[in-house]
Amino acid sequence: MARFGEMLKSWRETRRLSQLQLACEASVCPRHVSFLETGRSRPSREMVLHLSEVLSVPRTARNGPLAAAGFAPVYAAEPPDSDVLQPVLAAMSRVLDRHEPYPGVILDGLWCLRELNRSARRLFRLAGLGPGDSLLNAMAAPGWGPGVVENWGEVGHHAMVRLRAESLQAGGIAELDAAAARLAADPVVAAWKPDEPLPPVVPTIYRAGDLRLSLFSTIAQFRSAEDIAVADLHIELMFPADEPARQALDALDRDLGARS
Repeated sequence: MARFGEMLKSWRETRRLSQLQLACEASVCPRHVSFLETGRSRPSREMVLHLSEVLSVPRTARNGPLAAAGFAPVYAAEPPDSDVLQPVLAAMSRVLDRHEPYPGVILDGLWCLRELNRSARRLFRLAGLGPGDSLLNAMAAPGWGPGVVENWGEVGHHAMVRLRAESLQAGGIAELDAAAARLAADPVVAAWKPDEPLPPVVPTIYRAGDLRLSLFSTIAQFRSAEDIAVADLHIELMFPADEPARQALDALDRDLGARS
């Protein structure tokens, strides 16, 4: 396991802060930051947590510095069937249900589909995906992106940027970095050039047979979550980007309702 000082230096450099800047942000002496990084000083538990807050270390990564400094983990990861998590998971499911007839999904930190509402199940089934499947694996499959998404070059580029940002925020996640590298090497993504002026949002245009849906997304997370598993989840809600998409989703919902 890496020493605490090595972890502190790595996170400081990830956040592009000098020792002096970190010391000012944390209201500590610059020499103390230097001594912590070199191992000449041992941090208190409170100092580890304080520096983690200042450096915006994700809760999913904060147990590492604590363990490296000799302290017990603070942030738990409850199993999904835990009674403690049921109100949170129920709230997330309610958001998905209330979002009908528009698609909504719950993704984990590695872009695996954890839950889908009825509309999303139908949409993602057309792309060969369902609960438990990984969007990272799907995007890595040859021809999957252009075969499912009409504007794959644009969508793939924005997915690449988002993957890099999420990995950087978390201090580096190998799976996200590898997926971003694969997208960067995709010839369709590499050839994409932005239009001018840029649109207010980037829609994803799904195509399957005669079905064409232009959708944009908004993402929600529990920023105040202390549980690692919950902090790792986010809700992605999709909305129609044009009137034909709205009408198509309404029609699909009526069709599903008539058959249920």
